[in-house]
Amino acid sequence: MGALMQAYRKAMQFDYTGARVGDTATCAASAGAREMKILMVDDHPLIRSALRYVLAELDTGLELLDAADGAAALRAIDEHADLDLVLLDLALPDMDGREALARLRARRPDVPIVVLSASEDTESVRTALDGGAMGFVPKSSSNQVMLGALRLVLAGGVYVPLQALPAEPVSARPCGALDPAGIGLTERQSEVLALMVQGKPNKLICRELGLAEGTVKIHVTAILKALEVTNRTQAVIAANRLGLSFPATKH
Repeated sequence: MGALMQAYRKAMQFDYTGARVGDTATCAASAGAREMKILMVDDHPLIRSALRYVLAELDTGLELLDAADGAAALRAIDEHADLDLVLLDLALPDMDGREALARLRARRPDVPIVVLSASEDTESVRTALDGGAMGFVPKSSSNQVMLGALRLVLAGGVYVPLQALPAEPVSARPCGALDPAGIGLTERQSEVLALMVQGKPNKLICRELGLAEGTVKIHVTAILKALEVTNRTQAVIAANRLGLSFPATKH
């Protein structure tokens, strides 16, 4: 939380207006352009103020919404159809963070959610990613790490913090850019894995690739076997760790 507190102290030099759900705080809005809209879900006003300062570097036009608990977050995600991103703290006063994540994902599976948490243990990270989060950023992360993670997620990737990565590569394979064919994946399996890395569930993969759900499940099973893992989260972590390079998805 140190980096965010430093950001908060700097933010006090500027005039940022706190926003409630339904209101907005605009940072350096660009005339005529659609602003990126981000929902911040955290019950600590100081953290939200610090995030405003950090997020101001993310985009020249930025609209930020506040939610102090899970219920407010659910209202906001229903009311704002044009949300680009949700930043979610897991320690909410009215509901468990995993429940909030699940309910937000169910409401809007198209909106990426990044967990910002004071917890940094591997289990918390993997539980969040298993629950559909597109990234997990510890609050102790530097501003540069946080911004890099958010840019990756907004570009369609999944951010996995270093502490969640295995100490050694899968089967001691070397890191670096690697063609998925090098670990035995077919072209179609590579396309499925590329969409898994983007955090897309089987139903969306079916839709994007024009495949039956049973066929996608067969491909996912083959992918897990090739990566020597047992679930989707481990597959995403392994793909990032190996530096797999994916071709453009064909439709």
